Amino acid sequence: MQTPRFAPLVAVARTFGVVLLLASSVAQADGLAPADGLALRAQGAEDWQSSFALETHVDLRVRGLMAEVRVRQRFSNASGEWMEGRYRLPLPDDAAVGRLRMQVGERLIEGEVQEKQQAAATYAAAASEGRTASLVERERPNLFQTRVANIGPGETVEIEIGYWQKVRWQDGRFSLGLPLTFVPPYHGGRSEADAALDRPQAAEVPAQGIALGSAAAPTFSLGVDLDAGLPLASIDSPSHAIAVRREGERHRIELGDTRVDSDRDFELRWAPQPSAQPQQALFVEDRADARYAFLTLIPPTRPVAPVPRELILVVDNSGSMHGASMQQAKAAVDRALTGLRASDRFNVIRFDHRFDSVFPQPVEARAANIAHARSFVQALNADGGTEMLAPLIEAFAMPATPSHLRQVVLITDGAISNEAQLLNHIEHGRGEARLFAVGIGSAPNAHILRRMAEVGRGAQVTIRRIEDVADVTDQLLAKLGQPALRDLKAAWPEGAEAYPAQLPDLYLGEPLQVLLRLPKGGAQAALEGTAPDLSWRAEVKLGEPRLASTEGVARLWAAARIAELEDSLRQGASADEVRTAVLTLALEHGLASPYTSFVAVDRTPRRPEAADLASLQFANAAPAGSVDFAAGATGFERSLRLALLLGAIALALLVWQREGRPGQRRLLAQG
Repeated sequence: MQTPRFAPLVAVARTFGVVLLLASSVAQADGLAPADGLALRAQGAEDWQSSFALETHVDLRVRGLMAEVRVRQRFSNASGEWMEGRYRLPLPDDAAVGRLRMQVGERLIEGEVQEKQQAAATYAAAASEGRTASLVERERPNLFQTRVANIGPGETVEIEIGYWQKVRWQDGRFSLGLPLTFVPPYHGGRSEADAALDRPQAAEVPAQGIALGSAAAPTFSLGVDLDAGLPLASIDSPSHAIAVRREGERHRIELGDTRVDSDRDFELRWAPQPSAQPQQALFVEDRADARYAFLTLIPPTRPVAPVPRELILVVDNSGSMHGASMQQAKAAVDRALTGLRASDRFNVIRFDHRFDSVFPQPVEARAANIAHARSFVQALNADGGTEMLAPLIEAFAMPATPSHLRQVVLITDGAISNEAQLLNHIEHGRGEARLFAVGIGSAPNAHILRRMAEVGRGAQVTIRRIEDVADVTDQLLAKLGQPALRDLKAAWPEGAEAYPAQLPDLYLGEPLQVLLRLPKGGAQAALEGTAPDLSWRAEVKLGEPRLASTEGVARLWAAARIAELEDSLRQGASADEVRTAVLTLALEHGLASPYTSFVAVDRTPRRPEAADLASLQFANAAPAGSVDFAAGATGFERSLRLALLLGAIALALLVWQREGRPGQRRLLAQG
């Protein structure tokens, strides 16, 4: 039979498709979750992306240093199928998630908190029986999954998730962050301790229909009701265009565009007028069992002589840093090098799944050494996995100069999953060094960066845009150049429980924030700390609120207590005892936790028994400025180069087969 004219091209296309599939498999083996940032379509399905839409609207109500947040997600089904939708929902890592509501038509169903496995079973049973149901479970401290089952053809179901969080005060400004997407973590190098912290996922709904794969990432809209409690000099957002409208003593903030893509975290900042700088604030919530308090103190600062420092810059150039994040990291390192003083010493370490340092040990901040380090950094490219432990071990272990204060500055997006292993080494292996974390990109992992800085007795800042590099890096250098207020101690009232239990070091422009559970009645506390040429002491009355009495303080305290209990697992606490304590707290305060979830179920079955339930996973947007397939610090660039090389070889072989060997052509001509 005669070979069709285009058969070689068809063969090439098939071969190249197989090669790309192999490359995708390699990327997944490197840690890329295929549902994150990747849209799929089931065989035979047409235009399913437009048939099932997810919209997210967030309402933030800010009162002083407390924020109450409502995340409303509308699952709209324009298809002819009964649907289940799933979406991974990033939230602030310190959020106290304490509410779930589900609205189906005119019916409003309040969710309840249950033990995690019970909630999963409740949801699965309701889904199988044709009842509309919703489940919200925590995957990680800053990542939740929402699921909604039995959304009928042409129907819209609205899910509302409520949480409370603290407003951040730093460097003379208030700020509030709202994560909207995330970089999938790299799963290499995980320890047994990290694996032990993994929680079981929800039981799957029994298979009875088709899985439609992934739909597009949701759009996002926002409304903020801001009552700062003091006169403001400015309100702005470094992440989004916003519109601000004053309404009496309050401000109403909305996005400049009605709807935007959820491809970057939202951040809102507001600065008080200089004369209105707060020095102390207290929020309380009285409940039947106790009084709960949220205390913020701004210790005084005074200029002191700069301390000679040994600065070790550890910069992430793994695959998840591809694009704008790598540019920002390079610019931050360059700015830090520019800020070195003649009395300083320094070194630079870069890492992906391997690491290198510019010098074997820290060197003097001479012009030639700085120029050599600049060349090293500017040549970096983002690729490979995120193995952060080895370079941190190297940074802490390098020979130290006794007369200098060692400060390790980690510049990364935090796309890792071996948190317990890293935190253990930072806590026990850093010696006298301090660790400072610089979050990079439009959606850095704020949870692990904050925890690293806390355990490392340092501070944490975030660079979201290249335009912010100079300001944020200069703020960090100012902190590095000033000694911290250290050895903080507190004399709390008898019977009080305070978190964090170990008070942190405070750097220039940073407040002390503490959550307390207090016995009933008036109470007073005393705090003190030291720094060179400064001894600080403050008396605090805890009996009356300094600004306001507000709902949510008790939940914030319980969430902080749960976080400390989880942290004790890393330090060898009994898993059974921790589970019992966390479960008791979460059920008492109505919180989502590692061992509890929220579930809401409509009592009336609605899906006909003969109808299948189709399932759709909504993709999270790839962080702005990144490359979709770089997420999770995979080695995708290597995989893609390999795929293209194999494709070229396959094409050459096919052409060679088509044309024949040169010797064969001569024999055929002679014949």
